[in-house]
Amino acid sequence: MPLSLRGSMQRSCYTCDAELRWVGWVTPVPPVPLTRGLTGSPTHRCFWTLLILTLLLLLLVGLLHVDMEMLTPLLGGQTEGLPITNIMFLKTHKTASSTVLNILYRFAEMHNLSVALPAGSRFHLGYPWLFLARYVEGVEQDGPQRHVNIMCNHLRFNPPEVQKVMPNDTLYFSILRNPIFQLESSFTYYRLIAPAFRAAPSLDAFLAAPHTYYNQSQSLKNACARNHMWFDLGFDPDAPVEESYVRARLAEVEQRFQLVLIAEHFDESMVLLRRRLRWRLDDVVSFKVNSRSQRTVTRLTPEGQERAKRWCALDWRLYQHFNRTFWAALRAELGPRRLRSEVARLRARRRELAALCLQDGAPKNKTQITDLRLQPFQSGQADILGYNLRQGLDNETLRMCQRMVMPELQYMAHLYTLQFPEKPPKVIPFLKA
Repeated sequence: MPLSLRGSMQRSCYTCDAELRWVGWVTPVPPVPLTRGLTGSPTHRCFWTLLILTLLLLLLVGLLHVDMEMLTPLLGGQTEGLPITNIMFLKTHKTASSTVLNILYRFAEMHNLSVALPAGSRFHLGYPWLFLARYVEGVEQDGPQRHVNIMCNHLRFNPPEVQKVMPNDTLYFSILRNPIFQLESSFTYYRLIAPAFRAAPSLDAFLAAPHTYYNQSQSLKNACARNHMWFDLGFDPDAPVEESYVRARLAEVEQRFQLVLIAEHFDESMVLLRRRLRWRLDDVVSFKVNSRSQRTVTRLTPEGQERAKRWCALDWRLYQHFNRTFWAALRAELGPRRLRSEVARLRARRRELAALCLQDGAPKNKTQITDLRLQPFQSGQADILGYNLRQGLDNETLRMCQRMVMPELQYMAHLYTLQFPEKPPKVIPFLKA
């Protein structure tokens, strides 16, 4: 080979090596003397270097298509950004909202956040009347403004009064359930409380002639008997189902609430909630709280289900609308593959914690619960389930497990004592010996 050509090739390959070293793709290799006929010649070295670079680039392109959410376990399971800590959860009735409440209570306790708790001996924030700021412990009617981090107890939504208690940067969210099943659950749970339900021999009988049992003048007492979720949002449950009225109210809810979850898709809801709140995976893992045994669940006939849709037409429109927006948000923010992956991770972690915390890994009825402090409140004809914890847990694990299974009333009383140690503790009547 002519010396001029060899020198040109040598300079070319040395330049190639230098540029590759500068971008960090190859380890610096000392120059190899030109020896005719050897495979380690500069020409071969340059060829193999370029080939390796091409393969690495192809690998990088492939990695860019990998779902980055799959890497979150390596980062502690938390999404990017600081976690949101100012939260208003409108706790609707019979919609898996007690489980969401448990999640929020746990986060508040673990991060020393303030919660809007009912004043004095009350257990609700003025429900079924429209919420007033003075229903919150520590907030006075004409006193200085006092903000809290989290509001999540039962209340009837009243935005101007809620804003007196919550900071301006609060994230608002709620949860809805198919009105057919929500009404069935309400009938069982509030059977002895609502006048409309007390008089009816069965839910099918009630739906066959609802105005026989339902007195509109007793709307506060019968809030659970018609358009209960609509009522919780602060609207009139007996309003006529006029298109302009319904659209205006749905627009109000969309404007106020950044997120509306769906109870029938609870795990998908928790994935989306975790993403919006920028929390860790364990922050949204939960066990079912305030759930019923299957023997106290009634199945409506197909005709009864259609009647329930008509009787609770406002709730049905509400549910249909936000079921659509819920799935639209999931498609836009995660996509099917990432959603399946995140739901699988959530369920796997729940199984791990159930095996760690729960005796037999399953809920128990009230007669089987050995720790009276973990017995849930029983209402109406519902058989509300609770949990027994495994024996021999270390102190830290025991505290974590207790938080996850603590019934709603007990947890609220516990937080009240933590936040207001100078005040008399709340007394839970059914736990009094």
